[in-house]
Amino acid sequence: MTVPLVPRQVLFGNPERVSPAISRDGRRLAWIAPDEGVLNVWVNKVGAPLEQAVPVTKDRDRGIRSFFWAHDNRHLLYIQDVGGDEDWRLFDVDLDTGGMRDLTPFEGVQARVEEIDKRFPDTVLVGLNRDNPQLHDVYRLDLPTGELEKVVENPGFVGFLADTDFKVRGGLAPTPDGGMVVMIRDTEDVGGEPATGSDEWRPLLQYGQDDSLTTYPITFTLDGRGLWMVTSVGVNAGRLARLDIATGDTEVVAEDPQYDVAGVRMHPDTREPQAVVYVKERVEYQVLDPAIADDVAALQAVEPGDLNLLGHDDADRTWLAAYANDDGPVRYYAYDRETKDATFLFDHQPALSQYQLAKMEPFSFTARDGLTVHGYLTFPPGEERRALPAVLNVHGGPWARDTWGYDPEAQWLANRGYVCIQVNYRGSTGYGKEFVNAGDKEWGGKMHDDLVDAVAHVVDKGYVDPARIAIYGGSYGGYAALVGAAFTPDLFACAVDIVGPSSLKTLIESIPAYWVPMISQFHTRVGNPETEEAFMWERSPLSRVGDIRIPLLIAQGANDPRVKQSESEQIVAALEEKGIDHQYMLFPDEGHGFAKPENRLTFYAAAERFLAKHLGGRFEEG
Repeated sequence: MTVPLVPRQVLFGNPERVSPAISRDGRRLAWIAPDEGVLNVWVNKVGAPLEQAVPVTKDRDRGIRSFFWAHDNRHLLYIQDVGGDEDWRLFDVDLDTGGMRDLTPFEGVQARVEEIDKRFPDTVLVGLNRDNPQLHDVYRLDLPTGELEKVVENPGFVGFLADTDFKVRGGLAPTPDGGMVVMIRDTEDVGGEPATGSDEWRPLLQYGQDDSLTTYPITFTLDGRGLWMVTSVGVNAGRLARLDIATGDTEVVAEDPQYDVAGVRMHPDTREPQAVVYVKERVEYQVLDPAIADDVAALQAVEPGDLNLLGHDDADRTWLAAYANDDGPVRYYAYDRETKDATFLFDHQPALSQYQLAKMEPFSFTARDGLTVHGYLTFPPGEERRALPAVLNVHGGPWARDTWGYDPEAQWLANRGYVCIQVNYRGSTGYGKEFVNAGDKEWGGKMHDDLVDAVAHVVDKGYVDPARIAIYGGSYGGYAALVGAAFTPDLFACAVDIVGPSSLKTLIESIPAYWVPMISQFHTRVGNPETEEAFMWERSPLSRVGDIRIPLLIAQGANDPRVKQSESEQIVAALEEKGIDHQYMLFPDEGHGFAKPENRLTFYAAAERFLAKHLGGRFEEG
């Protein structure tokens, strides 16, 4: 049985509605939806028909993808860059007047929202690398006036924490060996003046590079005497713990031997943890506070998909929840904690319900060195699971992971007739530090071996035709696609690289300035161009272009600050010189990925024709 084609517009066009957020007073609901074809923020009264909502922002270019309510219930704030350059600016809209402001109008400066707090509704702590491109100083933004006051001169930190008095008292300092130091002080210095006495920063916890991806502070306790942290120090997986600032004593609150704590629900007033989330094959909750046990249970009974708690009002009466389903749209609800009633809000893309989508199935296998590796398979619906074409879809990061739920690329590939293979290869996060650290210095090495072993696993099962397999991915996944084409060309029929680096040396040498404080992490996990140039060249696809015997599709954003345009240009030039079959797509108004729907649709139209040509799957005309 062949199912109807799901249009690319439904899969990769703008969502109908997404990302609901409730105002702090619980009276208004905001979400992101298209306005004149561009994603903007819409606002409505709680309980009013969706048709009564109005757009309150007026973006006409890249669209808005992230926003939040200020605690004054008057301002909505959002970030936006230009052309994908990731020099984010912070904007706001005043819902009383309709006025909009660029709150950080500085060229070539990146804004980060450091903290907001219900106790300080008129204030936002903002990080700006205005004085030093490598370091973000902390500014106090006064919302009524828009004035910025520098309150912390960055001494070399990559992150900050404020206490419940909204004083910046915590910081995260990288060490030369790739580790981190949690820094603390008793009070905040005033106006960036030199710190003295109790204003002085001092180390609270130092940990090495092996814990650096699985240990990090979350927030201060209510009394300011402790830090809530996820920490893997002394164990394998990141666990939730309270660290006493005076003594350094650690009290463990929640842990799993294999999986890292992936999320924490804190009580908005007491700052005590109420639940933690683990992402295993699917999302699992561990409730710590009996006061919300019935709420979590009630919400988990609403939908079969994986529950994600999105936010709440300041009274903590109304919660917003999203449900991720593998074979349907993301569904959003509002939940009243007093009545225990969940009210459906909307689907992110209702048109998906008109089509037969595929199930995403967890699988695991044993890699050649004995390591257990997990992933997901998505099969073409209605097709016999025998000798099918397949696409190995490699996630980016690489310090990230694939998860269960609605994945537009997995559905696209399955609908076009391919088995979508997604692998959480070593170096992926969420599985504890031993697994993530097993990827150190293994770009193009054992990380690629895991991908090759995954292919062997599904071929041995009889699911996949070994002559019709593509490798596809973005960012690190794009690098993996180039590695697949250059290092194991006999395994794949074709490769698709989206914003992937072609040379590890030039990648590390061209990182954004604000990543430079973390350079030791890149050196320990990828390689050091100054001391390991030969090794890094050996692991670079550019070094083995002459071994490529399969066609490639390469796509790049011209403004990408992470993987520069030159990464694609240099391998395209080498392919042209050697006469190797390839197609190159450069998007002049994009960065690290394709934000504009017209660009996404253009790319996916080309990609599915490319895959159909070389694997024999289906494609949508037009």
